[in-house]
Amino acid sequence: MGMIDSDSETVQYVRFQSPHQNSRGHFTGVFGLVNNLARAGRLTDEQDSFRRSNNAWYDAAYTDPSTVDPHVYDDEVNPGAAAWFKPSAVHLLARVPGYLQILSAHGVEYRALRSADPGRVIYEDDVQIVVVPHAQK
Repeated sequence: MGMIDSDSETVQYVRFQSPHQNSRGHFTGVFGLVNNLARAGRLTDEQDSFRRSNNAWYDAAYTDPSTVDPHVYDDEVNPGAAAWFKPSAVHLLARVPGYLQILSAHGVEYRALRSADPGRVIYEDDVQIVVVPHAQK
């Protein structure tokens, strides 16, 4: 089997995350990375204001999967579970660059990932999927 054809019908899910695994073996997503900088007291007032107002906007704009399924991010049940935006979630993706600018300003690496099949879907709504990644070969 070769690469998946990237024809226009193929949905490409999108995720922004650290290229490095954290102590729990996860690849922290963009929001977690910025929140970690805030917890460490590294954000400027302007950056923290951006973070707080946009985190609140995201909380209001779409569902936290763990409020629907409390076990969605449980490592025992769903090891390595990670959320991916659907490409149709344009309004949600539009605010991500502000977070990426904060990471860049602090020298925090991130990767933009796109995949038609990032893993086994354990949660889905109109803007996102949460998957357990496929086993790495």
